[in-house]
Amino acid sequence: MSAPEARVSQRSVPVPPEPEGGILGSAYRALSIGIISVVFLIAFEATAVGTAMPVAARELDGIGLYAFAFSAYFTTSLFGMVLSGQWADRKGPLWPLAVGIAAFAAGLLLAGTAVDMWVFVLGRAVQGFGGGLVIVALYVVVSRAYEERLRPAIMAAFAASWVVPSIVGPLASGAVTEHLGWRWVFIGIPVLVVVPLVVALPAIRRTASGPVDPDAPPAAFDGRRIRLALGISVGAALLQYAAQDLRWLSLLPAAAGAGLLVPAVRGLLPRGTYLARRGLPSVVLLRGVAAGSFISAESFVPLMLVTQRGLSPTLAGFSLAAGGLTWAGGSWLQSKGRMAPYRERLMVAGMVLVAFAIAAAPAVLIESVPVWTLAVAWAVGCLGMGLVTASTSVLLLELSAPEEAGANSAALQISDALANVVLLAAGGAAFAALGGGAVGAAAHAVAAEGAASSHPAAFVVVFLPMACVALVGAWVATRLYVRGPEPVAARA
Repeated sequence: MSAPEARVSQRSVPVPPEPEGGILGSAYRALSIGIISVVFLIAFEATAVGTAMPVAARELDGIGLYAFAFSAYFTTSLFGMVLSGQWADRKGPLWPLAVGIAAFAAGLLLAGTAVDMWVFVLGRAVQGFGGGLVIVALYVVVSRAYEERLRPAIMAAFAASWVVPSIVGPLASGAVTEHLGWRWVFIGIPVLVVVPLVVALPAIRRTASGPVDPDAPPAAFDGRRIRLALGISVGAALLQYAAQDLRWLSLLPAAAGAGLLVPAVRGLLPRGTYLARRGLPSVVLLRGVAAGSFISAESFVPLMLVTQRGLSPTLAGFSLAAGGLTWAGGSWLQSKGRMAPYRERLMVAGMVLVAFAIAAAPAVLIESVPVWTLAVAWAVGCLGMGLVTASTSVLLLELSAPEEAGANSAALQISDALANVVLLAAGGAAFAALGGGAVGAAAHAVAAEGAASSHPAAFVVVFLPMACVALVGAWVATRLYVRGPEPVAARA
């Protein structure tokens, strides 16, 4: 999967005459290595933890809360993103980045030492808050510290930082999980925090710390947006809790969550987003539909392979490794100038590829279907995601007035994370309702006897609805351009 876009400060610090060299030239080397290492850390965590998660959930007797362990990350990251954007605009990106990295590491340690599934989920929530702080601060660093001519190169380096972890992460995590235990995956990753702290923070202090204009009064926090972000996070958490606790009493937290979520979403996303209004609202909606359907399905792939086909965590995680390469290939393809006139068709095709991959994944529940077919299908889906996610970022700026680009970028990222939470909640509820909680117990027999567990319907009910959501995304992709002589920007 790719690194998310976040709220970007559109103001740049005035700089003296441009220094020579690229992002690894003497003027930028330390900064570039530092912030690329931060992205590498996030990418490695995402791929490694996904491999260890099925074993962790099984040993903590928390298979029924499996989806919650993923969505908790996205839930708290929503609040972290908005807070980080305000903090970075007011004081500079240094402190949000430092606090975010520390929270990210603390969450990993909390999850790695958890004695029950709810503590594990809490650790994931702390991680998500830190991740939300970090990703926004990184984009503000790029906006302030790099000349305009170098920004495409550093953004390409961010994308490339996901390729190696997508291949190495599952192998390393699987090997550690099998030989040392899943806890060492979570406890060991914080060691990687040392490089970003030592290299990136001093470089950021020199090039991008403090407010943009030190002589101007500090920008005030936008209390309304902070309250709306808190409402989204709490509302999404309540919905997720209700989805995992399938009782009549769960209707109460579900209603409270919807009551918080709906007005917050209306206040933070462009008008007309959930009506798929042409132009910017459909761009924002498509980002959420694509990310939510794909990530929600992908979260269950390792669990399905471990429990239903008896694969080791290493092989289950490695089945997704090729996706990093094809995702990067899709991003590269859409960036070619000659493809610009066909961008809408590329995005429609990308969503069709995503729907195909998700729908094809549960075929491995049939014993006679080779497991490698899932790896091929998922690589195809990642190609589609590369086409779609990069193109939504291009179109966002194309359809935004300059003074609205920052707020609209935040809306794109909120749509991405919120769709992950909501669709993971829906998928997790369906998974639990069809016996998913019993998969963990049956999985012990898989390890002992090499036989598959007997709850395939719990997985089918996750994948097939997500494939339908992706097909809806293919329709939304036909509504990205305002038909007429001029594109019209929608106000966030």
